[in-house]
Amino acid sequence: MTKDHKTVKKYLTIAKGQLEGIIKMVDEDRYCLDISDQLMATRALLKKTNNLILKNHIDNCVKDAIKDGDDKKIDEVIRALEKQI
Repeated sequence: MTKDHKTVKKYLTIAKGQLEGIIKMVDEDRYCLDISDQLMATRALLKKTNNLILKNHIDNCVKDAIKDGDDKKIDEVIRALEKQI
C-alpha cells in the first residue's frame, strides 16, 4: 500500500475527526437527522478509503500473485469484495 499510504492516512484522519464530531453531537443532543447526515458522510469516506486499499491490493499483490501462479489472492479479493455488498 506504499503508493497510496499518504492518501489513506489522510482519509482515515478525516474520518476520525468526523467520528469525534459525531460523538460531540450526540453528547450535545443534536438533531437526529444532522447526526445521521454526518454518519453517512463518514461511512462514504470509509468506503472510499477501503476501495482505494482494495484497488491498490489488486494492482500490486494480486497481480504479482497471478504472475507467480498463486490463485489464493484472487479468492481473498473476492471474499473482501463480497463483504462490501
